[in-house]
Amino acid sequence: MLDLISVGEMVIDFLPGEGEGMYIRKAGGAPANAAIAAARNGLRVGFCGRVGDDDFGRFLFDTLRNNRVEVLCPELVGQAVTTMAFVTLQEDGERSFTFARKPGADMFLTEADVERAGRAKMVHAGSCSLSKPPASAATAHALALGAQNGSLVSFDVNYRDLLWDGDRAAALRAVAGILPYVDLLKISEEETDFVGGEANIFACMEQNGIAVVVETLGAKGARCFWQGQTIEVEGIPTVCVDATGAGDAFWGGFLAALLREGAVQTGLFTAELLRRAMVTGNLAGRLCVQTKGAIESLPTWAQIEALRKELEL
Repeated sequence: MLDLISVGEMVIDFLPGEGEGMYIRKAGGAPANAAIAAARNGLRVGFCGRVGDDDFGRFLFDTLRNNRVEVLCPELVGQAVTTMAFVTLQEDGERSFTFARKPGADMFLTEADVERAGRAKMVHAGSCSLSKPPASAATAHALALGAQNGSLVSFDVNYRDLLWDGDRAAALRAVAGILPYVDLLKISEEETDFVGGEANIFACMEQNGIAVVVETLGAKGARCFWQGQTIEVEGIPTVCVDATGAGDAFWGGFLAALLREGAVQTGLFTAELLRRAMVTGNLAGRLCVQTKGAIESLPTWAQIEALRKELEL
């Protein structure tokens, strides 16, 4: 059995490269990046998502395979389904994003794909998988199967993902339809309103049966909400702020820490385990940030452990 199956629409990010108008290609989107980050942390990972038979799709598939991610939908489809994100670093250090969808972006998983997707110790999806109604339905079905099969179910909400198509109400409905299947929910400061605001996080967790909500706070650290407790870890200072993969590196490290310690059921969680997992995620995020988020820089477990030893954490 695989440790993790990540379900999602494939996205390609273009990061600023050397020279004006130059970009570095990298796999993008929480499902693909989290799959790669977890695989680089030594987990047995599969990715379930369809992409087009074009240069971008083949690049994405090669990236997954080169990082030892098992691709569960190996056949490329004739009509491209890749979303491209152009990431620009502004003078003030902030990033701006321009998205371009290719025709056929509403093509997603088949019934057979969904059956495969729901069978692992953990099933993960990200909100870029909700961009079109067929994608929303397939993602919800895969996560429901994971919950039914006893898998830990992980979901990553990203504000930009949800607004790609400009329909916030539809995005909120899609998230609401998925939350009842979720054990582990990842948000950031921008996304707290998608679970009713900070004051309502515990109520949202109780209503939907969510075991843990993890809020990433960038350089300020991270915190998680669990069994009425708020567990906080301090941020780890970073040198560079331009890294679209840092959040996914955090989540890959966090999930790897849980699975490496055998926490394959929510009943095995403890406050100390969750704290250690967040520290691991922070270390992974720092390493990714320092190397500007290129896919090759998503850290390995050995790199995370070396940094942990250096910082005496």
